[in-house]
Amino acid sequence: MDAFLSSPLRYRHPWELLWGNISKGNVCVTGDALIHPMTPDLGQGRRVALEDGVVLARCLGEVLLKSKSHKGKAKSEGGDEEYKNIEKGLKKYASERRWRSNDIVATGYVVGFIQGSDGKIISFLRDKFLAPIMAGLLLKKAKYDCGKLNIP
Repeated sequence: MDAFLSSPLRYRHPWELLWGNISKGNVCVTGDALIHPMTPDLGQGRRVALEDGVVLARCLGEVLLKSKSHKGKAKSEGGDEEYKNIEKGLKKYASERRWRSNDIVATGYVVGFIQGSDGKIISFLRDKFLAPIMAGLLLKKAKYDCGKLNIP
């Protein structure tokens, strides 16, 4: 069993999202479970949940509609075919959302580290130089376009 799906709930570093598998069979980690280390000061929780919904619906819809149009062709056992199609859709979703999710989590990790540092040097740099950079970084996160959900 993959470490990302089978490990107990705990804090995960951003790089674990890159190397871990977020999809296995017809199960996928999504939404808050996927980006839980995101800090609330990013203001992206609801937005990312909506993005996840659009991308997940699009990925599942594409494979399920494609299989429905090919239904007249070689038909295997109904449950197996549907299971495999859902698995394909979830893998597509996982590959599409991996980088966006990692970007959000890594930004929260870096911003949290800088904001939570007590050292005099980091505090000085944060207050004098890093504050505008961090604000710009946070604003860029809101300009992400997850694409459209096409309804046939």
